[in-house]
Amino acid sequence: MSAPPPVPADTTELLGNGDTARASLEALRSEIAKAVVGQDPAVTGLVVALLCRGHVLLEGVPGVAKTLLVRALAASLELDTKRVQFTPDLMPSDVTGSLVYDARTAEFSFQPGPVFTNLLLADEINRTPPKTQSSLLEAMEERQVTVDGTPRQLPDPFLVAATQNPVEYEGTYPLPEAQLDRFLLKLTVPLPSREEEISVLTRHSDGFDPRDLKSAGIRPVAGPADLETARNAVARTKVSPEIAGYVVDICRATRESPSLSLGVSPRGATALLSTARAWAWLTGRDYVIPDDVKALALPTLRHRIQLRPEAEMEGVTPDSVITAVLAHVPVPR
Repeated sequence: MSAPPPVPADTTELLGNGDTARASLEALRSEIAKAVVGQDPAVTGLVVALLCRGHVLLEGVPGVAKTLLVRALAASLELDTKRVQFTPDLMPSDVTGSLVYDARTAEFSFQPGPVFTNLLLADEINRTPPKTQSSLLEAMEERQVTVDGTPRQLPDPFLVAATQNPVEYEGTYPLPEAQLDRFLLKLTVPLPSREEEISVLTRHSDGFDPRDLKSAGIRPVAGPADLETARNAVARTKVSPEIAGYVVDICRATRESPSLSLGVSPRGATALLSTARAWAWLTGRDYVIPDDVKALALPTLRHRIQLRPEAEMEGVTPDSVITAVLAHVPVPR
């Protein structure tokens, strides 16, 4: 998944509301690049998730700027963000909030947890037990938190960006399939190239402080209004019956793959169609083509399939299975 082509800044005033929102979201890449070197696919994936009201699982080794990426995105969109470090002793109430007794009024009042924000960074989510992991399920799916029988709505937009380390599995609790399926996208954050790493070191030697994004010059270039306009435009993006059939054929092919014990569910097919529509809109079209489906197939489906143990021992990966499926499923013309 590469980044969509940029919209020239000097044409923004001449565009309609939808195109203006697209230009604003496109400007996020250059704004975030002031703090994060490279990682354009991850930035675009986060924008796609926001457009689809979905959530993102970020996977990468420590030190590749996963946390900085989310913070820079929030600053560029003028959204509130909070970070929770998931640890083995973290309790569900530490995430969702709890009732607190007020001795002055002799009543219990609700104290909101960090989940009441626009962008929640769930850092190393696989280091906390399943009970605490599951505390996010209602928030991610229903966009509300129920405490003592009372549902409380979360702000809009709301996105969970959860990170996990692909190495060092000792002491971790792998996310169950049901929770993995709640994430719209799984984005891999790779190590930078040599040139990009040199650029990172040069910035730090010039005084860049990743804890102070204002000093890096990051400013809001889009906001909730742009997101809402963009979401409405994405909802109007046309999907032909042939494209819908193509998405279904891809997902059904994963269920028949001999390398998999679990293929993509119908929810996964819906997710792929949703992300393909957002990608089509970002690239400047009001209709979906097969290339849009192919571009989002890996990040949308890689975490929704399960390898057979023997296939895993032979070096088969989820990405290789999906790539093979894309190569064999007939493309509509």
